[in-house]
Amino acid sequence: MPLHLNINSEDIQPTPGRTLFDHAEGVGIQVPTSCLKQGKCRECLMEIVEGMSLLSEPAEEEAHLKDKFRLSCRTTIVADKGTIRCHTMRRTEMRIVEDATPLPGNLSPDQLQPAVTRDGDRIFLDGRQIAQSDQPIYGLAMDLGTTTIVLRLMNLETGRMVASTSFENPQRFGGSDIMARIKFDTDNKGKLLQRTLLGYLSRAIQAFPVDPLTIYELVVAANSTMRDLFFGLNVESIGQKPYWSLTEHELREGQRETTSLSAAPKRLRLPLHPEGRVYGLPLISGHVGADAAACLLAIDLAREDRLVALMDIGTNTELIVGHRGKILAASCPAGPAFEGGAITCGMPGLIGAIQRVSLGDDGSIGFDVIGDTQPEGICGSGLVDLMGELLRTQRMNHMGRFTNGKTFLELDAEHAIRFYENDISELAQAKGANVAGLKIVANRYGITFDDLDLFYLAGGFARHLDVAAARRIGLIPDLPDEKILQVGNASIEGAEIGLLSLPRRRELESMVQTIEHVELETDPEFFNHFVDGCQFIAVR
Repeated sequence: MPLHLNINSEDIQPTPGRTLFDHAEGVGIQVPTSCLKQGKCRECLMEIVEGMSLLSEPAEEEAHLKDKFRLSCRTTIVADKGTIRCHTMRRTEMRIVEDATPLPGNLSPDQLQPAVTRDGDRIFLDGRQIAQSDQPIYGLAMDLGTTTIVLRLMNLETGRMVASTSFENPQRFGGSDIMARIKFDTDNKGKLLQRTLLGYLSRAIQAFPVDPLTIYELVVAANSTMRDLFFGLNVESIGQKPYWSLTEHELREGQRETTSLSAAPKRLRLPLHPEGRVYGLPLISGHVGADAAACLLAIDLAREDRLVALMDIGTNTELIVGHRGKILAASCPAGPAFEGGAITCGMPGLIGAIQRVSLGDDGSIGFDVIGDTQPEGICGSGLVDLMGELLRTQRMNHMGRFTNGKTFLELDAEHAIRFYENDISELAQAKGANVAGLKIVANRYGITFDDLDLFYLAGGFARHLDVAAARRIGLIPDLPDEKILQVGNASIEGAEIGLLSLPRRRELESMVQTIEHVELETDPEFFNHFVDGCQFIAVR
């Protein structure tokens, strides 16, 4: 068997003794580095999908890496036959949907009041001149998720989106969930998670069709851990009770007036205008972070008279219930299962992911793949479809067990894609955490789900959910279709509103301090609700 090498889905003629970095560089694949392949910056990460045994033993500089991650500049090919498949930490084939669903918080052209303005050829930030240019003025809105990053380039004078991009968060080498990344950042010096993210983000910014120096502000929506890692703050306190960011500690001690953050682009080594600003939206409390705060802007909860709920399903699911007079919020430690993590053949919503599944009464299996290509795994929407179909056809019971006595379902034998009972267990626990959060917050508010006027399903994953399947397995409340609104990535919408309206941004900084944060783990009924939520039954 000859030697094969595939990097980022590109076949490369391999040479034993050469590094993976050199192979990638030789065919024009960009690998981040700031130390010129000396092993010092530790940014040139690759994920080894196949063929780890064909590579050199990990070097001393790789001691911090686990499982399938390597530094490409320290990793050489040592075999003369076999197959090596690997990729850099930025896969750009994410499923991007620019949702046209109008949200209550969306701004009209006459409501634009960005922090960056123009008077002739003079450019101002908060009224202070920072540049002189006749070029357009741009800003960036970013939803920095644990799994996925979304960037929108906005024209600050017209309010129109110029371009967008989306890619996996390259920090996944530090763990798939926020607690793992907190531990990684605490145990390893050098802010490697931040440096890796900033390197990939810089390249994404430079790929936009404008001069980066005409981008004057970046507004960041993210959960508490992701936001603080991005700004280089110590995140250890977020992993310990009461799970507060350093900014929340300082706010409660009277040392600051808001949990929002600001930094100069040059401090973060981002290729924006050096006199511009990077602004992190404020946190609500604990793990209910700036991404949840951004959702408040998107649905304009500050002016909402109806009783609404918002559920942003992700690695850390955010729940918001209320109206302008009273708002409760909570975070559910769901884990990465519904984003493909911890699932045997799971993967994010990339090209090659099974996103739709149907089961025939005769046992036949049909599915749809993102990009209409060969299947590589199954993403969250496909997992929900599959479990909904298993229940509907009675091939799985309400306890998450296959009724035919087997331990797995063969989805695609040719590509070795299987769905195991252990996978169902992982998904059941993620679902159980979300259901427990829903029930505890509703009880604390003194309502039933029937009292809700509107239930927003937010997030990229939720946008692609089959609502009927989600109801059937008990992932969302058993509400009528007319009360459920799938709104896509409300967090990026909120970041965009914060970028384009300084008054809304300031309003949010005040509003988040009035929200009651519900700590789920302290509720005496949490475990009971969690156990009930792990069953595949309707939630009422």
